[in-house]
Amino acid sequence: MKETTIFREALGDTPVIRVIEFLIEGRELDYSLTDIAENSNIGWTTLHRIWDNLLKFKIVKPTRIIGRAKLFKLNENNLSVKHLISVYDTLLFQATENHLSEKVKVTIKAK
Repeated sequence: MKETTIFREALGDTPVIRVIEFLIEGRELDYSLTDIAENSNIGWTTLHRIWDNLLKFKIVKPTRIIGRAKLFKLNENNLSVKHLISVYDTLLFQATENHLSEKVKVTIKAK
């Protein structure tokens, strides 16, 4: 069975959404392209196919260079990224609220 998240369920399970979701979850940190590809569960070739657009639209920004690796992070100053973070947080909050309310209903029925 293919694992999915509420964010991917709502916005579609595409490589771009997978990368954005991974970067939102780790928004305080910066990552190499290898880390991004592996943790987003997409191939290296796929990441390179979409990466130029993520840079062009300033969704990601370079942060530093360690050896030969360039590190990148989510550009939280970008208005579009702010909205995507808001959507992510709202979906997560709603899913948690729904899950908790279902548990309360089950507990009440059990008594």
